[in-house]
Amino acid sequence: MIVLDTHAWLWWVSKPSNLSRAARQRIGTETRIGVSAISCLEVATAVAKRRITLDRDPLSWLEQALALPKLDLLPLTPAIAVKATQLGHDFPGDPADRIIVATSMLESAALITKDSRIRAYPAVTSVW
Repeated sequence: MIVLDTHAWLWWVSKPSNLSRAARQRIGTETRIGVSAISCLEVATAVAKRRITLDRDPLSWLEQALALPKLDLLPLTPAIAVKATQLGHDFPGDPADRIIVATSMLESAALITKDSRIRAYPAVTSVW
């Protein structure tokens, strides 16, 4: 399994050409693709704040994007919540980034992300 950062999920669904070749290849070869539940909040918030536009209302987009083959919605579990607080003070991410990274770590899965701050974090395996 791999885990997609929120922007990687958006691009995979709406504009795959924004993904790196390595990211597209890795997504194509995986049998399970995980998306953290917090990514749903990030997408809805980005639409509400007009940072992104979707081709349909946010709920319909989320429902269709979550119905893609191989895709699993990964819940925010107590273990993920605790792990997110243990990433250290040098981890630069906001709470959503922390949850996504903790999810990736606890799933023992690589994280598809363009975010250079996350990619520089040594405790997570990232692909870009």
